[in-house]
Amino acid sequence: MADKARRLHFTEDELSDRDIRRAAKKADKAADRADRANEKLPTKRRVRIIRDSGRAEAVDERLSDKLHQSRQSSKADREKEKAPSKRRPRTTARSGKVEATAERLSDKLRPERQSTKAARGKLRIEVTEATARKPGVGGRAAVNAPAAALHAARNTVRDAVGRSDNDGEGNSGADALQSGESTVRNTGNVVNNRHYSHKLKQYDKAARLERKSDSANVEALYQRERHNDTNPSSNPISRWRQKQELKKRYMEAKASGKAGASGAAKGGKKTAEGTKSVVDKGIEFVKEHPKAILIVGALGLLVMLIAGMFSSCTAMFAGSGNAVLGTSYTAEDADILGADADYSALETALDNQISNIESTHPGYDEYRYDLAEIGHNPYELASYLTVLFEDYTRAEVQSTLQSLFAQQYTLTLTPEVEVRYRTETRTDSEGNDYDVEVPYNYHILNVKLTNKGLGAVIRDSGLTTEQADRYDVLMTTSGNRSELFGEDVYGVSGGEYTDYDIPGEALTDEKFRRMITEAEKYLGYPYVWGGSSPSTSFDCSGFVSWVINHSGNGWNVGRLGARGLKNICDIIPPDQAKPGDLIFFHHTYDASDPSDATHVGIYVGDGMMIHCGNPISYASTESSYWQSHFLCFGRIR
Repeated sequence: MADKARRLHFTEDELSDRDIRRAAKKADKAADRADRANEKLPTKRRVRIIRDSGRAEAVDERLSDKLHQSRQSSKADREKEKAPSKRRPRTTARSGKVEATAERLSDKLRPERQSTKAARGKLRIEVTEATARKPGVGGRAAVNAPAAALHAARNTVRDAVGRSDNDGEGNSGADALQSGESTVRNTGNVVNNRHYSHKLKQYDKAARLERKSDSANVEALYQRERHNDTNPSSNPISRWRQKQELKKRYMEAKASGKAGASGAAKGGKKTAEGTKSVVDKGIEFVKEHPKAILIVGALGLLVMLIAGMFSSCTAMFAGSGNAVLGTSYTAEDADILGADADYSALETALDNQISNIESTHPGYDEYRYDLAEIGHNPYELASYLTVLFEDYTRAEVQSTLQSLFAQQYTLTLTPEVEVRYRTETRTDSEGNDYDVEVPYNYHILNVKLTNKGLGAVIRDSGLTTEQADRYDVLMTTSGNRSELFGEDVYGVSGGEYTDYDIPGEALTDEKFRRMITEAEKYLGYPYVWGGSSPSTSFDCSGFVSWVINHSGNGWNVGRLGARGLKNICDIIPPDQAKPGDLIFFHHTYDASDPSDATHVGIYVGDGMMIHCGNPISYASTESSYWQSHFLCFGRIR
């Protein structure tokens, strides 16, 4: 019989929790799939003959069949003896003597038959089935045995044909043999490999589904522990380590369960017999040597203390080593930076495509742009690739980069035709001029770029619970390489925001006061690519667009990107900038046009701005980074 997957049991109170109920349901489904895969594995039948004395003798299937045939033949002989004879012997003096002799012999043989029958009645056949072990090297050799026999036969025939060729008969027979044997060998290899590969796939599939069942069980146990914990940890690193420890305990319990089932029956009796004698001898020795026992005990205690200190240190360093490894990027810096550069190159190509829309799609009267910001958080990309590939190389992840990019960005071009009217002056037959409204088609191309956000794409990519936890840990620790991406404004993993007290005289401007009141509601919100509302959080242009539209100043510009916000402003010199103006930056990511705005914030005066970094925060515009990327100030029209 195939081994059954481990199944967990929960109380009704535990199943009332939604997370436990969902995890338990997934664990049951995973166990069902694992059981179905195990049931399809090849089985091996074992036949045993059980005697009344309790002794069992193993026999193979052929012996079982012979035993069955023997019983059937014995039964047929007995029925034949019981059948009445068609010829009745004549009753004579001589025949009566013969019948008397036969009766006496029958009486002597009857006890022997009865004892044989009784002996047969004490036997019982037990047939059990167990899953056959996965074929190894020996199994492969057995599968290859027919091919080896064919090879030997082929060599024998080849030698015979070769001798005939040496006799002057030509080599046509050898050529035909060689061609035929090549075909037979290739066909045999194909059949052989298909048969063996099919058997291995069955075992591999069963092992894979069993691992998935174990993972689902660990997740269910983790949810139960969280439910029972009155003060669950919110630290992703602590949660990850807790789950790793739980997985370790689960696998140890699973292994000990199998070992106990197989070894307990063999060792239990022997252990029970030896325990009493060992204890008795130990008591006698203690009575005879009490001082020696005290000295040995003291030395043993000292050794245990020293060993405990070293083991604690070892466990501490091993645990910290595992924690560091689990919270760090494992690829080389060159590969991490190279993969990020390749992703940025895809974004630059997309930006070039948008910039050339009017030349690649000519003939329109107007081009309307609704463009989300282009860019990504490099730590999100590095964390995802680490979870997926661990120690990856730049070349290894190219297809993954393409897939992520296609899911993050969507560029749509939608033609639109409006019927408009223009006034034309015409002259009537009497020479008088008059105006007439003439309809015409006005052609518009709507260009829309949506950015789902790399983080959202990663969350929807189908990560397992364990992978998602590892991803959160890497994002929290920045892979223990917080300086890897330099001063990239998007290359931060979040944190506390910087507050700022705006001078009172600046707040005398009513429009600015309304803007800053709305903007400060969202201090500390995380940066989310493509985000444009409090429910999703914001990116830089989404944040500024939201503040403009909801500040109560009568503006409604819709959802614009940094470039679009720049287009609705009048450009002003830096010495004329005032609180409430927008401040634009360029090349915060690779853009095709140096004049394009790639980042935007709201200027609050005195060299400070409020913007959506990561998180939304106040920042100094006079830092070396922002000064090197400064583009211009703009005042909303």
